[in-house]
Amino acid sequence: MISLLLAIIYISFISLGLPDALLGAAWPTMSVEFGVPISYAGIISIIISLGTIVSSLLSDRLTHRFGPGKVTAVSVMMTAAALAGFAFSGNYWLLCLWAIPYGLGAGGVDAALNNYVALHYASRHMSWLHCMWGLGASVGPYIMGFALTHNLGWSGGYWIIAVLQVVLSAAILLSLPLWKKQPNAASEEASSKPLSIKQIFAIPGAKEVVIAFFCYCGLEQTAGLWASSYLVLKDGLDPERAASLASLFYIGITAGRAVSGFLTYKFSDTNMIRLGEVVLAVGVVVMLLPMGYIATMVGLILVGLGCAPIYPSVIHSTPEHFGAENSQALVGVQMASAYVGCLLLPPLFGIIANHINAKWLPWYLAAILVVMVIMCEILNKKTAGR
Repeated sequence: MISLLLAIIYISFISLGLPDALLGAAWPTMSVEFGVPISYAGIISIIISLGTIVSSLLSDRLTHRFGPGKVTAVSVMMTAAALAGFAFSGNYWLLCLWAIPYGLGAGGVDAALNNYVALHYASRHMSWLHCMWGLGASVGPYIMGFALTHNLGWSGGYWIIAVLQVVLSAAILLSLPLWKKQPNAASEEASSKPLSIKQIFAIPGAKEVVIAFFCYCGLEQTAGLWASSYLVLKDGLDPERAASLASLFYIGITAGRAVSGFLTYKFSDTNMIRLGEVVLAVGVVVMLLPMGYIATMVGLILVGLGCAPIYPSVIHSTPEHFGAENSQALVGVQMASAYVGCLLLPPLFGIIANHINAKWLPWYLAAILVVMVIMCEILNKKTAGR
C-alpha cells in the first residue's frame, strides 16, 4: 500500500510540472487574441509567483492543521480550477484574476509534497521525483501544441491539463488513509507546532539555507532564461538555433536528476550538493572558453548537470539539518525564497545585459554560485551537531 502512495506522489510531481510551461507555449496565440503586448505574460507570471510565495509561507500552519494529504489534494484541486478558469477567460484581466488561485495552489502542493518526501523516503526518490517534474514540464507544451494543431485552441490545452489535475486530485483524496500510515518521523511530525517567521530564522542555519536556496533557484532560472540570448549575442547564432541549443540546459537537469538518484546510494545529501556545485563551476568555466558556441553548448549541459542534484538534496537534507519537527516550516520558507530568487535574479541580469553586456552571464552565474557555496558550508558547520 505504501508503494501505491509513492506511485501517486510520483504522478503528483509529473502533474506539478505539466502547467509550468503552458503559458509560455500558448502566449503567442493568447496575446494576439486578447490584443495585449507579448510582455504582458510577465505580469501573469509575477502574480503566480507571488501566490506561490504566500502559500509556501503558510504551508507549515496548513499542513499541521489538515495534514499533507489534504493540503496536497486541495492545492491540486485549486490549481485545476484555476486552469479551467484560464480556459474560460475571455479577456486578459480574467487571466490575472485566475493566476491568484493558480499560484496559491502550486505553492501549497510544492511545499507539502517536498517535505513529506524528505521525511518519509530515501534521497533517491527526491531526485527521481524532481526528474518527473521535468518530464511533466516537458510534456505540457506538447499537450498545448496538440490542442493548437487540432483546432482545440489554447483553451483546449488548458482544459486537458485541468481535467488531468482533477483526476489526480480525486486519486489523492482516495489515498488519504495511506498518508497517515507512514511510520518514519510520524511521531515527531504529530508533536511539532507551527513556527512563526521569527522562530524559523532563530534556528541555527535557517538564514544560510534560505540564502543558499534563493541563490540556487535564481541561478537556475537565470541560466534557463538567458541561455538563448547569450548564444545569439556572444556566439552569433540565429535565434531559432539558439533557442533549440538553450534547451540543452534543461536536458542536463532532467538527465542529471535521473542519474543523481543512483548516486545517492553512495553519496550523502551534503556530498551530492558539493558534487553539483563542482560540476556547475566547471560548466561556468567552460562557457568562458574562447571556443565559440561549442563551448557554450557543453557549458550549458554541465551547468544543467550541476544544478540537478542541488535542489532535491537541499530539500531532502532539511529534516537532517533542522529536525523532523521543524522541517515543514523550513521547507515552506525555502520554497518561498526559491520563488523570490526566481523573481529577482533573472531581471537583475537583464539590467546588466541591457546596460553592459549579455556576455557577462557566466560571471553572473559564478558570483551567485560563490555565495551559494559559502552559505551551504556555513549551514553544514552550524548543523553538524544535530
